Amino acid sequence: MTTPKPTGKLVNGSEGLDLVVTRTLPGSVYDAWASITEPERTARWVGRWEGTGAVGETIRVQMGFEEGAPWEDVEITECDAPHRLGLRTISEQGAWDVSFELSEDGERSEIRFVHHRVAAAEVGDVGPGWEYYLDQLVASVSGAPLRSFDDYFPAQREYFEEQTR
Repeated sequence: MTTPKPTGKLVNGSEGLDLVVTRTLPGSVYDAWASITEPERTARWVGRWEGTGAVGETIRVQMGFEEGAPWEDVEITECDAPHRLGLRTISEQGAWDVSFELSEDGERSEIRFVHHRVAAAEVGDVGPGWEYYLDQLVASVSGAPLRSFDDYFPAQREYFEEQTR
């Protein structure tokens, strides 16, 4: 299999550097919303979660595609179903603020994923990871085969690092 082409872009956000990655999914915005919020659906592309899915609550996500399938705490910071979901991940790597913005275009939905205030020194490591997970999301919805993380990292590292120069 060939290395997937990275598409993420670094942009100046209101509070620093943001990494933006978009994907198009087949189906309605409601189906896309279910894919990013329902535990049995998130298990197909990132990992299952448990807890109370509400703003201000912290859920536990078991990273289904990471070595050892670790659990991470994720705080829900914003929820405007089915258009916007804000999360704050809390892990050994620190706290990351991310959001999903969903829109519908006919029989397709677009997901705009944003990693807010990404550290320029880390973008070469985290960018390929977000590309991988969002491609996993597309594959889980479209029925395509899931790829290996090795297809993304380190092959995409330079693409992201060049955007910081």
